[in-house]
Order: sequence, then structure tokens, then C-alpha cells
Amino acid sequence: MKHLSYKQADFVERVKELNQGAEPPHEIVQQVRQILSQVKSGGDMALLEINNRFSPEPITRAEMELKAKPKIPKPAIKDALKKAHRNIEKFYKARIPKSSVSKNSEGALVGEIYQPLRRVGIYVPGGTAPLVSSALMTVTLAKTAGVKSIVVCTPGPVNPVLYYAIRLAGADEVYQVGGAQAIAAMAFGTSSIKPVNKIYGPGNVYVVEAKRQVYGRVGIDLIPGPSEVAVLADNNAKASFVAADMLAQAEHGPRSRIFLVSDSEKMIEKVKAEIEKQIQSLDRIQYLRETLNLGCYFVLVKNLKQGVEVIETIAPEHLSLACKDAKKLAETVHHCGGIFVGDYSPVAAGDYAAGPSHVYPTNGSAVAFSGLTIDQFFRKTSFIRYERSSLKKGAKTIETLAEVEGLTAHKKSVSIRFAK
Repeated sequence: MKHLSYKQADFVERVKELNQGAEPPHEIVQQVRQILSQVKSGGDMALLEINNRFSPEPITRAEMELKAKPKIPKPAIKDALKKAHRNIEKFYKARIPKSSVSKNSEGALVGEIYQPLRRVGIYVPGGTAPLVSSALMTVTLAKTAGVKSIVVCTPGPVNPVLYYAIRLAGADEVYQVGGAQAIAAMAFGTSSIKPVNKIYGPGNVYVVEAKRQVYGRVGIDLIPGPSEVAVLADNNAKASFVAADMLAQAEHGPRSRIFLVSDSEKMIEKVKAEIEKQIQSLDRIQYLRETLNLGCYFVLVKNLKQGVEVIETIAPEHLSLACKDAKKLAETVHHCGGIFVGDYSPVAAGDYAAGPSHVYPTNGSAVAFSGLTIDQFFRKTSFIRYERSSLKKGAKTIETLAEVEGLTAHKKSVSIRFAK
């Protein structure tokens, strides 16, 4: 665990270093570039060869797509998945963007037309845990938006409950392939997987880098990397709650980053003690310790105002406000993926069932990026319709600006419509 204090002479510089930026290591960039090139040229054969090199259970081309009806999980699990799915669906149905048309100052009709994308690809992480929440928090948005063809890639062997969640959320095609090679297949297409228009979803550093490299060939949602949480706490916080939220985030793995920002040394010590107490009863104690040793930071600030400045610099994926006037303070924060306000708003509620998607920007990219929203499953087309009368009113403006740019053909394309 690492400690920073406002009393240190280089405090400001050290805080700036906490915003890592999203630049991947050079060797990963090169490895991903090679994988993308191999799948692009080699299709299914290359996809399976690379996938089977890393998968615990190699598969054949015939086994790549999962077509069987999902096995229904235990009633309690089924009920939880359906309740979470309903919350997410309800939240985004109310936020579907609407096409609109209005008149400009010359009386021409101008507007924007929203249409759902036709075919999208969604990456659902696998690995040490069946991330059913990632399936619900991505696929549900695509289905609610009205996307006609939803493709999901997830590392095999696919957990039966995860497969049920993927189908429940609305996936049309499910392939048990993972890693950068799955991103390549969705972007370039193979004989088995038709290419998509846009790729969504979180993943490891290889998946995220693959999304970055195929951007332009296809659209992408954002660059969601390893998980982060920052807790801003004062003496009013409940140390046990804060520690529990920090440990929950540490479960995402050694690349995760966990921050406690507080104006109270006493609170920091209380939270550290609570972490030691609670970690003893958790399943992955060595896994958690590794994460905490690598990426846990305790930051002592002069006051909550300075604490917000630190948060704005870090631009964390998740921000938990465990302090006095948390609701009011939330209005002053601009740079984070999602804000969790008060003692009874654990980050886990947003991870699983609250409604808004839990796919948020990380590595400081919240300065410029928002989390996953339903409008990202639409493409927007401008609509412009002039009548003769409205074009005549606007002709002088258009012709003058065309003259300024020296584009006489542009000017003529307007004036010719009024030539005698």
C-alpha cells in the first residue's frame, strides 16, 4: 500500500502521477498488432489457432458458435438476473434518443435522424469469474436500442450461468473466443463471424488495445481498462463500509487501482485496520493482497476541497462519496465515470443492478470520455431540406462564405438555382 500526504513537498506532482493515462506498453501494442494481422489474413484458421493457444479447452471450428438453448439456473439466480435486467432495460428505454426536425432562420427544415446500428459486437470478459453483470450491462443496451444483430464473443469454456445471462440480455450470436483475436474477428470478419459495425465492452489490456487499433475500421464505445475506485471520506464515514468497497474493487485483479482520499489521518488508520480485519474472511485473500500491494493508495488531504481536486486529477472509474454533504459535493465533480453518493450506495449496486451501465472510462480517460450509454448504439444522420423561398433567403450568406473560401463552384451551385 502506498501513502501520499499534502504535507509532502512534492505532493502535487505525485498526485498528477496517479493519472496514468491510457497508453499501453510497447510490447503489448506489437503483440496485438500481430494478432490482428494474423486473423485478418488467416480468418477462422488463425482465429482458432491463436485462441486455442491461450484457452484451457481447445475448440474446433464447429464448436466456436454456441447455439444450444441455455440451461436455466437455480431459481434465486434466475430471479436476480431478471430483476437486474429489468432495471437496466427500464433505465435505458427512457433514454432512447429521438429524431427531431426544426426550422432554421431562413425557414429550412433541419434536424437529426437517429437509427440503431444494424450489427454490433460485444466483448464479455471471462477468466477467473463468470461476469454475468458485464453481459447484462452491455447486451441489454443494444437490444433496447433496437440493434437487429447482436454478436457476443467471450472466452471459453463459457460458464452456463454466463451463457444464460448473455441470451437473456438479447444476444443473437455467441462465440466462445476471447482476447485480441476475438476483437479482430468482429472487426475484420471471418468465414464464421461476419464483421460488425461497432465493438463494445470491457476486457484485459490486450482486448482494450485491440479495440484501439481497429478503431476506424469499426467504431468502438470507449477504452475501459483495469477497474478503479476512489473513496472520498471524512470523519463522518463508516470505516467498515469504506474498507468493504475498496476490497470489492480489489477483487477485479492486480491491475486494479484503489484510492482512499481523506482529510482525516484517523479515518485512514481506521480503514486500514478494517481492511486487515475483513480480508481474513474473504475467499481470495492472496489475490486481494497482491492487488492492494500493487495498486492501493491512501491520500491525506488538507480538506475536502483539496480532496475533490485530487479526485479530479485522478479521474477515477468509480467515485464513492462517504462524507458530509455528499449529494451537494457530487455536483462539483466533473471527472469520473460514475458517482456513488452516501453510505448506502456501494459500487457493487452499480456493478450489478442499479440501472446505468457499469462500463466506465478508466486510466484517467474520464476527463474526456463518458461511460456506456444507449445513444452509442445509434448512428445519427443530419437532415436538411430547403424550399426555393428558404434557399433564396439564405443564398447571400452561403455565396459570401463560398467566396471567402475561394470555392466558386460552391457559390455557383446556389446561384444557378435562381438564374433567369
